[in-house]
Amino acid sequence: MPGAAELLSSVFGFSEFRPGQAEIVDAVMAGQHTLAIMPTGGGKSLCFQLPALCRDGVTVVISPLIALMRDQVRGLREAGVAAGALTSGNTEEETEEVFRALDEGVLKLLYMAPERLSAGGTLNLLRRIGVSLIAVDEAHCVSQWGHDFRPDYLRIGELRRSLNVPLAAFTATADAETRAEIVTRLFDGVQPETFLRGFDRPNIHLAFEVKDSPRRQILDFADARKGQSGIVYCGTRAKTESLAAALREAGHSACHYHGGMEAEPRREVEARFQREDGLIVVATVAFGMGVDKPDIRWVAHADLPKSIEGYYQEIGRAGRDGAPAETLTLYGPEDIRLRRSQIDESPAPAERRAADHARLNALLGLAEALTCRRQTLLGYFGEEAQPCGTCDLCDRPAEAFDGTEAVRKALSAILRTGEYFGAGHLIDILTGNGTDKVKARSHDALPTFGVGREFDRRQWQAIFRQMMGHDLVRPDPERHGALRMTEAARPILRGEAGIELRRDTIRKASSARPAVKTLVAEEDAPLLSALKAKRRAFAEAAKAPAYVIFNDRTLIEMAEKRPQTLDEMARISGVGAKKLERYGAAFLEVITGEGTAALHPTRRKLAGREAASLYDRLLEVQAELSRGDGGIDKPLSCSTSLLAKVAETRPGDLRALERLLGDRRAERFGAAFLQVLHEA
Repeated sequence: MPGAAELLSSVFGFSEFRPGQAEIVDAVMAGQHTLAIMPTGGGKSLCFQLPALCRDGVTVVISPLIALMRDQVRGLREAGVAAGALTSGNTEEETEEVFRALDEGVLKLLYMAPERLSAGGTLNLLRRIGVSLIAVDEAHCVSQWGHDFRPDYLRIGELRRSLNVPLAAFTATADAETRAEIVTRLFDGVQPETFLRGFDRPNIHLAFEVKDSPRRQILDFADARKGQSGIVYCGTRAKTESLAAALREAGHSACHYHGGMEAEPRREVEARFQREDGLIVVATVAFGMGVDKPDIRWVAHADLPKSIEGYYQEIGRAGRDGAPAETLTLYGPEDIRLRRSQIDESPAPAERRAADHARLNALLGLAEALTCRRQTLLGYFGEEAQPCGTCDLCDRPAEAFDGTEAVRKALSAILRTGEYFGAGHLIDILTGNGTDKVKARSHDALPTFGVGREFDRRQWQAIFRQMMGHDLVRPDPERHGALRMTEAARPILRGEAGIELRRDTIRKASSARPAVKTLVAEEDAPLLSALKAKRRAFAEAAKAPAYVIFNDRTLIEMAEKRPQTLDEMARISGVGAKKLERYGAAFLEVITGEGTAALHPTRRKLAGREAASLYDRLLEVQAELSRGDGGIDKPLSCSTSLLAKVAETRPGDLRALERLLGDRRAERFGAAFLQVLHEA
């Protein structure tokens, strides 16, 4: 069998390996379990395709996208390699051809989607054809909390154990936490031979801008690169369609792509993008993973991505041929609120939501960086770098100022309010805005009230955004987005350290357009998200629309009024007796963070009414007199329904009370019950 170097030249047409490829190829060929993290465009595919030709048996490649598999199979066949794919996109003839090649023992690489692992007969097929290696592309999809999670990737570890063959996993983006998850789920926690071949893509120019007429910013960016292939990522499906139309009106060849489209139109867009020069695809993140187009010259984000990992994965689709490529990412306060609410409304446990908030903070740190963006980006992935000279901050350094005093004021406001409030309420305190909420909590009497009037509200929002980017404060999911101080902030608060902030983004915040109207005040938005998450859980369990549980208006009122008891919950519009019984305690627990003591059904029916407090007081008095004034009489009590009737009818004298209670109970409780009723 020819050696690796000979096949590299004769089959793939390369005279030498790219940096880092040779060591990975050697490890895979030797049958070692392998994990390789390589930058997009760094030649990951060759690192399992070449060993597959050098090893006996069939190499199974698990890949997440049909389009990517078909492209790779087509390329391998063009190079004379016997490769095939079993996908839902196959014609009957294509599938028959793959099985024939397997039966004849000529196929070297078999591609399949992870979903096929759950199909009956797949394991028997793989045993029968003599699989000798499993290669996993886009291995970060195994991370349950990652940006591209695919549930069927969790079956790969079981497949490896069943076949007892080496496994090689590849990805272009994985922080330390995701790498650990890959090792746990694919390799049963046994450390594979690991190659971390750098995340740097020096040919890609990095740039961020604060949103200011964002549609015009995207159109200007595209106009300056007319005729070049590009991708614009948007946060919503509707936006992809409207922005693609705007680009077409401006004279560009553009189309949209999102997960809500039918399969055939999506395939048409994918085919056009591969075939046409200069086409712009405006898409959600549903488009891109596995895009094998080498000459994408630019990637723009019309909205802030979810995390640095997502950002890096998406910009990595540009410039895979190694030629210069450009990126632009727009961001603003509405983006951050959206991303925060998506995290808060997720069903993930609190510690995972906290980690996701920290990941978003890291992305804000990149957006608000003071120095070279590439240093910040690579630093997140654990790499050190020199200033790159190919990012917007190297082109034009940020305008910075000593923000120590402003940050100390903000941190003081956080601590003096018990780390129990979000940025909106804290900004009201700092700017001396005496809202009802500020006055109700006596926060207008704090030493920090009004000490930050040198900045307006939007400027303070930019300062808090930068504080999150520096990881000085983090939203606490358990407290519905309340900001908590990190250890990194303490030296600044104590006067032992200073900090620089960007003046340019704060100035732009002051001159930006009015904020988009939101359902609730910024302060209440995280709680509203948590209430929506609870509503969704009930709706899914009941297989019913969410509004059947509670409509938005009811949840908004809960978020704003924050009831602390079931009585207060019963006064919320839309919370009737039945819904209070079914859902009241669960939603109250979301608001208070504590379990709610169970109420007797009779008492629960009175919740929210004046009779409820009367019932509670009558119950207390009855307990005191249950054995008489001296505590030595035979026990006596009224039924809960009888107490409820007294509370509701409020008899005015002893005779009326006797008619309700009877002589014996009226004799023991009558005078005390009448006193309670008269006091009320």
